[in-house]
Amino acid sequence: MNTFVFLAAQSAGGGGGYSFLIIMVAIFVIMWFLMIRPQQKRQKEVRNFQNSLQEGTKVVTGGGIYGEVKKIDLATNKVSIEIAKGVTICVDKGYVFADASAASQDVNQAK
Repeated sequence: MNTFVFLAAQSAGGGGGYSFLIIMVAIFVIMWFLMIRPQQKRQKEVRNFQNSLQEGTKVVTGGGIYGEVKKIDLATNKVSIEIAKGVTICVDKGYVFADASAASQDVNQAK
């Protein structure tokens, strides 16, 4: 009789491993949909913007400096940005992002 109870307890504990695995997979899938996938989408949008930069585009650098693109050097992957009249800085293309205020002004002007 004691052996039967012991074997029943062992078989019940073995099934708990599968439910734990299923819960962990479900948590990973939920995290992927809520965190990882949107971040990858934003990174793709930023890369597309950086690859389509043109002279005259209003941008913000990674350091928070607002300016207008004056020159793009594809050989060195650098962008010259005018931050004030006659003041130009050179930054890496990877640290140039879209100017959200300029984008919202363009949308407002289109209306």
